[in-house]
Amino acid sequence: MAGEPQTDCLFCKIVTGDIPATIVRESDTTIAFRDINPQAPTHVLVIPRAHYPDAAALAAAEPQTAADVLREAGLVAADEKLGESGYRIVLNTGAGAGQTVFHAHAHVLGGRGMQWPPG
Repeated sequence: MAGEPQTDCLFCKIVTGDIPATIVRESDTTIAFRDINPQAPTHVLVIPRAHYPDAAALAAAEPQTAADVLREAGLVAADEKLGESGYRIVLNTGAGAGQTVFHAHAHVLGGRGMQWPPG
């Protein structure tokens, strides 16, 4: 059920502490941790503690938590000192868009130039 922890979800297991992660920020509703396969010098994932399969489902069910994810992404960027050089927040929705873990999450990417469109 949406919002409830899923026993087969990697990110739910990070939320419960069953799988370790390098956590850089936590709030009542979110956790931010370093990506194990970084695509930029700074690559941090910000996830809601509640399980929703993607950002659209999260926003529909819990708009305040979706806003919390974006706020925390900005705070991660500030903590990582990405403000002057710029950073990207990416929310992939669906396998065709590159989503591989079906628990809503935002990627915070920075520390290198970002081309558009993404390659």
